[in-house]
Amino acid sequence: MKYTIGLLSLTFLLSFTAPQASAQARVDFNIGFGTAFDATNNHGIDNVNSTNAFNSCALNTGDAFCQGTPGLGGFFLGFGGDAMITPRYGFGGEVSFQPSQSSYGPLQYRQTFYDFNGIYEPFHTKRVSLQLQGGIGGAVTSFGINQNQCVGTAVCTNEDESVGNSKHFQEHVGAAIQLNLTNHIFVKPQFDYHYIDGFNNQFSSNSVPQATLWVGYSFGRE
Repeated sequence: MKYTIGLLSLTFLLSFTAPQASAQARVDFNIGFGTAFDATNNHGIDNVNSTNAFNSCALNTGDAFCQGTPGLGGFFLGFGGDAMITPRYGFGGEVSFQPSQSSYGPLQYRQTFYDFNGIYEPFHTKRVSLQLQGGIGGAVTSFGINQNQCVGTAVCTNEDESVGNSKHFQEHVGAAIQLNLTNHIFVKPQFDYHYIDGFNNQFSSNSVPQATLWVGYSFGRE
């Protein structure tokens, strides 16, 4: 969430400074809804009932406690902002994450991507523009354990305990078509490609495609 707060703070600041700097400047803030894709790496992790609990195991070898790891998917929520300093060139950043945890064998996990980009708009009119992005960032896979504890039969608690994060450097490119519904409100279908060093330790591949529908508001648009 610290990445989200940082992007919101940057966008808020730019919304006051950039439009005053140039009549052509534009600052956008957007919220996105989408998903990212990667297959399972077919690894296994033993659950809490095993003497090898939470350590790696081989699937389909007769280990009754061995649980397979999943592929990446599900719902991602995103926040982003960008500033177009000239009609064609600008910069921005975005973060997307899974609001809910998902099962990773006997563990729980949540995936986050963040990136900072240069932006080029080779084509734009008052109502539509093509946006190309390229930059760097990171990917964070957060792991936890869900535990149920009871005192007798009267009092039971359910707690999520963090067991660590796997952090990776990523390179990012993206392409989007921004459709301006009014002078300020827009929708933006976007396709992203993340190349994440070492991501195949958690999932199948270092290559992760992502699709997002952004809804946003523009400051400074004429």
